[in-house]
Amino acid sequence: MKNGFRQSMAWLHTWTGLLVGWLLLLIFMAGTASYYREEISRWMRPELPATTVSTDVAAERAVHYLQEHAGQAETWFVTLPDPRNPAMRMFWRNPESMVKPPEEGERRRRGGGRFGDATVDPNTGDKLEARETRGGEFFYRLHFDLHYIPVLWARYLVGFCAMFMLVAIITGVITHKKIFKDFFTFRKDKGLRSWLDFHNVSAVMALPYHAMITYTGIVTLMVMYLPWGIKAAYPSDEDAFFSEAFGGMPEVSAPAEGRAAPLPIQQLLDSARAHWKGVDVSGFSVTRPGAANAVIDIRQRDGRRLSIDTPALRYDMVTGKLLMESPATGAATATRGVMYGLHLARFADWGLRALFFLSGLTGCLMVASGVVLWAVKERPKHAKSGRIGFGLRLVDALNIGAVAGLPIAFASYFWANRLLPLQAPERADAEVSVFFYAWGAALLAAFVWPKRVMWTWQLYLGAALFALLPLLNALTTQAHLGVTIPAGDWVLAGFDLVMLAFGAMLAMCGWRMQRWTPPLSAAEKKKRAAAAGGGSAVAVEAKA
Repeated sequence: MKNGFRQSMAWLHTWTGLLVGWLLLLIFMAGTASYYREEISRWMRPELPATTVSTDVAAERAVHYLQEHAGQAETWFVTLPDPRNPAMRMFWRNPESMVKPPEEGERRRRGGGRFGDATVDPNTGDKLEARETRGGEFFYRLHFDLHYIPVLWARYLVGFCAMFMLVAIITGVITHKKIFKDFFTFRKDKGLRSWLDFHNVSAVMALPYHAMITYTGIVTLMVMYLPWGIKAAYPSDEDAFFSEAFGGMPEVSAPAEGRAAPLPIQQLLDSARAHWKGVDVSGFSVTRPGAANAVIDIRQRDGRRLSIDTPALRYDMVTGKLLMESPATGAATATRGVMYGLHLARFADWGLRALFFLSGLTGCLMVASGVVLWAVKERPKHAKSGRIGFGLRLVDALNIGAVAGLPIAFASYFWANRLLPLQAPERADAEVSVFFYAWGAALLAAFVWPKRVMWTWQLYLGAALFALLPLLNALTTQAHLGVTIPAGDWVLAGFDLVMLAFGAMLAMCGWRMQRWTPPLSAAEKKKRAAAAGGGSAVAVEAKA
């Protein structure tokens, strides 16, 4: 380290941040949106009604629906409504004997036709015909599966980026010896200094969050990234490790025996609540429904629990006898569950969730300002040579396409939800395609013309798409601000209001970019001062 330790850390900070910065920005933006994936999903399915019944009534109607439409199924899975998700989602698995092979020329159904699903209105017990969409789940999966890349490679790539991010955080703290002073320092209209100050403020403002979210993101896939311990301890049966560490209650494998009427679902749910001392239920699954040996697994609602591991109870559905409860976990498994829970933040109430969301946005600003800062620092070097090199041109294009282009893609995804025909085939996939088409077009335009005016155009376009989204919503649905605010439906109203806020923010950025002029360097200032001084001397001599 011939330049000293801090200088070496600064070099490492720069390159670990730059090499993965654009992909990291996508991960951060999609992950931040995932804090509200349930709310996003609800806005993207405006046909869903608000829940007006209790959990017990909803569960009773779920059982009635499944008995009528999936009475021969091997297993039922039910997710009950909650304040963030007003509809009931249910799946079932049919026996192989019921699966019909596809006819000639017919497309094979997903899952081979063995699985069924339905979204049911808990107020009526009827199936809801809501539009097909991936909703907020798309952003959640995108931030670690990257959609088009094979899942295994995508998760390795995301883990690689997360490790680079962790290195960048640590080296950034080491580099800034006046880190707390930098937090309160922002010099406006100072060119490179202003970008550096903005990067420092956005990094320090939510530094604990950045460190936590990066480290816990790696922990969620630690078994995949570090499999050698498992191979050493379980050389011939790795499945045994997963069964012992994360398996929970074992699967029910015994065949169905006879027929018998089950106990009322409310009685079983009340037993579970009593066992948990009042904690509510999030859902249940039934194995061998209708049989004399049917069992039901009842899952606890997340509530305030940090860990992602959800306790469950298994009852005999005919006698009501408690058969089993989730086994106690070891210290390592419990720690992993808490780390996973911190990353997903399902425990957060509305205030803490908003704080997580704002911290995630700050992380997006930190990454975006970091990649832009590198280009701002390099530009004077290229200006001296009289030409812009390939590396700087590439970074400029990627900066525009990622920082200004990604908001266009996010807004386009929401526009597609409102504009695509409701009965279009593969509608959910078409919405996702619009997201990537819009982002691809933004990237292509940036590569064709990586100039400051392209920044302005794309920022204004993103602003228009976000700001006009509530108007589009009002023209295409009955769940607009004129209805949701008087009704006090702040989930749907809040989504539209946040879209207006994002539109205003991007418009302000576009306006600033349109009117921004790079400050003069010290050499240029001296040159102009000398020229001005020389001109004054010539004028004096002429008068004489």
